[in-house]
Amino acid sequence: MIRRQGYVFELKPNNREATMLSRFAGCCRFVWNELLAMNELRHERGENRLGYSAACGYLASIKGEYPWLGEVHSQPLQQTLKDLSRAYANFFNPKLRARMPNYKKKGHHIGVRFPQGFRIRNNAVYLPKIGWIGYRASRHPEGAPKSVTVYEKAGRWFVSVLTEREVGTPKHPSASVSGIDLGVKIFAALSNGEKIAGPNALTGLSRKLAHVQRELSRRVKFSRNWRKTKARIARLHFRIANVRKDALHKISTTISKNHAVVIIEDLRITNMTKSAKGIIEAPGKNVAQKSGLNRRILDQGWGAFARMLDYKLAWAGGLLVRVDARNTSRTCPACLHVAAENRLTQPRFFCVECGHAANADINAAINIRERGLALIQGRTMPGVPVEGSKSPVKQETRRGYAA
Repeated sequence: MIRRQGYVFELKPNNREATMLSRFAGCCRFVWNELLAMNELRHERGENRLGYSAACGYLASIKGEYPWLGEVHSQPLQQTLKDLSRAYANFFNPKLRARMPNYKKKGHHIGVRFPQGFRIRNNAVYLPKIGWIGYRASRHPEGAPKSVTVYEKAGRWFVSVLTEREVGTPKHPSASVSGIDLGVKIFAALSNGEKIAGPNALTGLSRKLAHVQRELSRRVKFSRNWRKTKARIARLHFRIANVRKDALHKISTTISKNHAVVIIEDLRITNMTKSAKGIIEAPGKNVAQKSGLNRRILDQGWGAFARMLDYKLAWAGGLLVRVDARNTSRTCPACLHVAAENRLTQPRFFCVECGHAANADINAAINIRERGLALIQGRTMPGVPVEGSKSPVKQETRRGYAA
């Protein structure tokens, strides 16, 4: 099988190289916005949007209008057109639930990708029209480099090297099948009784972040001190994201090594974290509580965790299965009775039909495991809702807490 893997390293550019990278990123942003505006204009006229080939022709025409675009290598500009075309394709694909492409703001750099012409040695990468730039070589990329993408975060530049190599068909050393119930108080509860604490990265740095944000509110907008404080906030958010990512990588690696088949809920996180504010005519209830719950849910990183599990299990020869999330916390695994009264508190499950009692999170993980096994074997289970009958979110979050 072919394995495509990305390696991210921090670049060490000097002032000239950092300026050129910012210029490249700014030109890519300009081309993105220009083509997006042209497609919106064509849509208003009732014309079809420009595909990639037609967009390349339009790019050649705007290069004559804006000569400074010629100072940038053509490959990143063409890759920007490919990204825009892919963003449109994802938006029109109903299965992906992607958003409409939007404009890129100044200062929000987009990736500068080179599919050809780059070179990599021990601790440096060569970029066309820029030259050799050193990077922190924490490890050696395995496989043949296919492309490099340079991007900026919190004032620091990074390079992502995409490699491709052929590996043998993996066979997972374990035969274990595990269901996982994701939650807030307990990040992951496994059907074997194991409980895993979450990263809670934002919770640990929330006070410091709030202090710096209050400091920003007192600054004169766009002043030098305002920009310095804004940069501090960006560095804090970057640190929070790194803490969360590190914890999720460690958890997903451990689970993917110990279990051949992992079954999780197919959660609609966007629906679960919608604001409860409502509108003027129909204001929402418990807005502050729902806002706090939304913050805690997003702090867990459920979506990133599922993506990590997916590719790590595939690399190890395992399988990730997603099942419907409805009623997993309200179903009794002993008698299959479904009732909201079965779970009146966050940690305790008690079946009103047969009297089965268990930890609510472990109980939900067992239901998820059985539902996944039924899906794999092609069986039907009583109590599983008809597909599309209701938005598949965790019902317990609507009661003011999450599993």
